[in-house]
Formats: sequence, structure tokens, C-alpha cells
Amino acid sequence: MLPTTTPAVKSIEQQVLRIVSQRRPMRPVRLRSRLNHELGLDQLDVVNIILALEQSFHIVIPDEVPLTTVSDFVTYVAEHTPETASQAA
Repeated sequence: MLPTTTPAVKSIEQQVLRIVSQRRPMRPVRLRSRLNHELGLDQLDVVNIILALEQSFHIVIPDEVPLTTVSDFVTYVAEHTPETASQAA
């Protein structure tokens, strides 16, 4: 797991929170928010978030990656984005 204090990870957190918030603007989105239970996102919403993240960060998120919280998105993106992946090594 990456340290959440690095500027690159903080930037990823902010971008991921913004993208997820666009799907459900009426509900507060936090890192620990569960996608389906707390945010009420359905599978189509999650797919649209994944597509937006892939486009924003120029990465590929495979279907088999378990993503149940906003934090899961942040962790996956941070670990697979070149700038932050090199910091974790």
C-alpha cells in the first residue's frame, strides 16, 4: 500500500473523489465510502467511473480487480500510475 502523504497520491485522491462525486453529486463521497451501499452506485455507474479513471490516468483497470470502496480506486490508480508506482518501489 502506498503512503497517503505523498503529493502525487493526494492528487490522485482528489481526482478520484471528483470523478466519483460526478456520478452521485447529492451524496458525500469519502475514501471509505462503499460504492453500492453508501453511494448507491449500480454496476453501470461503476463501469462509467472505471472508464473515466482509465481515460484520466491512462491506465487499464481489468474487470477482475475488486473495487468496493472509493479507497480501492485510489489504491489501484496510485499503484498503476507511473509517477506513483515508481515511488512505491
